[in-house]
Amino acid sequence: MQEEHSVSALAGRYPMSFAAVQKHVAVLEHAGLVSKRREGREQLVPGNVNAVLAARRLLDQLEAVWRDRLDRIGEILATDTQNEGADA
Repeated sequence: MQEEHSVSALAGRYPMSFAAVQKHVAVLEHAGLVSKRREGREQLVPGNVNAVLAARRLLDQLEAVWRDRLDRIGEILATDTQNEGADA
């Protein structure tokens, strides 16, 4: 089983209120990156490593697409600049 932390323990590690940490955990839970379970009075939060790795792979792919697009835009702008210089 993966390591899990209570929401209280997480709140103690970050410079934000307990309520803010609860909201962050809720967003992560909705995204499938963590889950919550009750054990007595505590809410324990284990991470979903496979979901995080899948998100990372997707973000890496999107980064590659956008880097290629930006490189292409740079090439187009460089060509336009060269053409303007030749027209003068």
